Amino acid sequence: MATLYVENIPDDIYEALRDQAKRNRTSIAAEVTTMLEENVVTARQRKARQLWVKKLDKLHASLRGRGIDISAEELLRADRDR
Repeated sequence: MATLYVENIPDDIYEALRDQAKRNRTSIAAEVTTMLEENVVTARQRKARQLWVKKLDKLHASLRGRGIDISAEELLRADRDR
């Protein structure tokens, strides 16, 4: 596992990070690692997302081929009406 050093963090950011780590009962390093895991997309995740989009496109095309053409907007409206 790699080690990352970050310099020149503004004091207010560092204090907020320290407070957040304290609230979550973790170290600052663990808190930063969690933030990175939640917010940085890895190559593997990007590939999985691209495959998912291809599957959705294929499904949408097959529905259109059967005369069913539902937009995301229509789905949202239908969901609100429930």
